[in-house]
Amino acid sequence: MRRPLVAALLAWCAAGAAAEQTIAASDGHVTRMGRTVAADDGTVRFGYPGVTLLVAVDGTRLAVDASGGTRSLFDVIVDGKPAGTLRLAPEMKRYDVFKDAAPGPHKVELVHRGETWLGEPSIARFATDGAFLAAPPLPKRRLLVLGDSVTCGAVMERGADEKDMPEWSNPRLSYGMLAARALDAQVQLVCYGGRGLVRSWNGHTDEFQLPAFYDLAIADAAHPVRWKQADYDADLIVIAIGTNDFNPGIPERAGYVDAYTDLLRRVLRDHPHAQVALTEGVLLNGDKKAALIGYLKEAMARVHDARVYSLAPATYQPGDAVNGHPTTAQHAAMVAELLPQLRRIAGW
Repeated sequence: MRRPLVAALLAWCAAGAAAEQTIAASDGHVTRMGRTVAADDGTVRFGYPGVTLLVAVDGTRLAVDASGGTRSLFDVIVDGKPAGTLRLAPEMKRYDVFKDAAPGPHKVELVHRGETWLGEPSIARFATDGAFLAAPPLPKRRLLVLGDSVTCGAVMERGADEKDMPEWSNPRLSYGMLAARALDAQVQLVCYGGRGLVRSWNGHTDEFQLPAFYDLAIADAAHPVRWKQADYDADLIVIAIGTNDFNPGIPERAGYVDAYTDLLRRVLRDHPHAQVALTEGVLLNGDKKAALIGYLKEAMARVHDARVYSLAPATYQPGDAVNGHPTTAQHAAMVAELLPQLRRIAGW
């Protein structure tokens, strides 16, 4: 009696093992939006906010093997609806993305909420009890947004009595990603909180500023990873930088305009099909706002390229009593102001 029982158990285990289908995160069934780096073993790493992995399955369960850090968070979107948030651990672990779902096809999006300095997640593989379907397509239009913490969607969803928490950031509802969805475009948010064009919010010049992290897939000062600009042929680029440069005071004009001119020339060279829109952003007001607008106009005049546009001065969005960053509602107002201009510039 033992041998048939053992054989039956082995057969049952084998059937259970065979029922789970597993693919690497870099597999062709997984769509990646944003700047990512794939390792030889198929693990996908990234740092910028808004990086999105999309996968479709025909099954009742989907799991992901991932690591990051206690501040690495992902929004989970299942069949177009928010379905919770994943908080990663430093070690590689398996997380249920969804389970016990109705049989049939399901589309999942994992959207990175944090910035590079909050953690650099690694997604190793996906597993399902069903079958992986064709990779979900991305829109053909390509938007690139270069900026600072505002572009990153930092501290949008704050609580009144809480300390600044990773959960407060939500790039999925930032002006850049809202604009992309409205324009039927995919998007890269290439941004870093506290940084500027030539100096950080505290005046430091020895950190990655936009001209440096623009060229990076992962903007980690200890282990930077280069990005190939040709891998993302942008159609429309928004540059929203300068708030942190002006925080310590108005920077010297000549050096700032030189740096902005150099950046513009690089962006135009790297993205020969893109229209480029410049904004001073929503956090400056008064003399600082006027000075930055003047610097942008001078840089545009030097470059003298018909593909470069100046957006109308942005409405001042001072945040609230809790934090000076724009709130979720203010990001919605920002994109409402931007969309008509971006549609006109891009012809969309």
